[in-house]
Amino acid sequence: MAIKLKPLADRVVVEPAEAEQKTAGGIIIPDTAKEKPQKGTVIAVGPGKKDEPMTVKKGDTVLYGKYSGTEISIDGKKYLIMKESDIYATL
Repeated sequence: MAIKLKPLADRVVVEPAEAEQKTAGGIIIPDTAKEKPQKGTVIAVGPGKKDEPMTVKKGDTVLYGKYSGTEISIDGKKYLIMKESDIYATL
């Protein structure tokens, strides 16, 4: 489902990946102990600044800081709006 949200300037809308449900050893992680995801998919990209074009594009999987961005909720789904500079890498 496409969201009708157009970020401004150098901002990006990211849909965070689901938090891990199990450890590598198979232990189930309770909700209270789950780490905040630091990976997600770019849903929308702003036009960039006049002298700085955007380097990420819609559909990219990105890594970002643990406390990056502002969390918003649209139609019950959670998204993050962050500046492109808060993104560390694309996968």
